[in-house]
Amino acid sequence: MDIVQVGSKKYELLKDHKEGWDPETFNDRYSEVLDRYDVIVGDWGYSQLRLKGFFQERHGRTSKDSLVQTIEDYIIEHCNFGCAYFVLRRIRNAPPKQSQQQHKKGSQKAKTPAK
Repeated sequence: MDIVQVGSKKYELLKDHKEGWDPETFNDRYSEVLDRYDVIVGDWGYSQLRLKGFFQERHGRTSKDSLVQTIEDYIIEHCNFGCAYFVLRRIRNAPPKQSQQQHKKGSQKAKTPAK
């Protein structure tokens, strides 16, 4: 599993079709606009890297075409036939778990009778 760091964001390289993954070019082309997406697809056409973002789930006014389920359709319909491409999935940090010590303190306060 390859992990890619872009600023404070981490991504997992899910697919590298025909050696489409080029970290240097990706870093040059990456824009903060892509920070909001869960998955990024990079495809090559005419020696240019194009990046497109996708969401895991529908967010507000998100179109169906921006959902992860449509990546294969995007590659077939919008990328050059047989082109090299890659797929990155954002790794989200899990929220910190409440320690047992904090949990016990909270439980004790709840059990203390009011005066």
